[in-house]
Amino acid sequence: MNPDKKIIISGLLERVNASPYLIVIDYTGLKVKQFAELRNRLFAVGAGCVVAKNSYMRRAITDAGLPDIGENLTGQMAFITGSCEVFAAAKTIKNFTKEFKKPEMKMGLLGDLVLDAEKLQAIADIPSREAVLSQLLGTINEPATRIARVIKAKFSPEDDSETTDPQDEPEAAETAVTEPAATEPAAAEAPVETTE
Repeated sequence: MNPDKKIIISGLLERVNASPYLIVIDYTGLKVKQFAELRNRLFAVGAGCVVAKNSYMRRAITDAGLPDIGENLTGQMAFITGSCEVFAAAKTIKNFTKEFKKPEMKMGLLGDLVLDAEKLQAIADIPSREAVLSQLLGTINEPATRIARVIKAKFSPEDDSETTDPQDEPEAAETAVTEPAATEPAAAEAPVETTE
């Protein structure tokens, strides 16, 4: 075997062994600038993208003891591996494809499972671990938040200003009684003066 070929296959084998998944994409028609952008986005989620001869990747997959997917490795293929969770990489590819209409997810490996394009799309729709934990935390915190709102409404200092002091109530009642009494005699005297 050619020494250069051996080094390349060894590098691919190392990638495959270090990753819990392998996603195969067909990047036909993707421009160099777009491909670089895809690599950057994958790198941001802990994944890497490598282009290699299909025969080299077939050999690396075989050497890794993974299921044989060699018959599907035809055309312009790129291979995504990484330390991140598989749905982060799949979601990145899916979102990139929505934007640029390329690349196409062809198939993948998740451990010993062979995934077709449909299964990869389904994986891309799974929310991230952080999103699931955030939703779970929100669900757990909801009853506590409601209780806190009730307690705040009940014992808030703002409520004290709205309530009337019981000592103020008799003064208000006296004012209400004395004011009509003061006005009534004046109204009664007025007609008497007019009759004189």
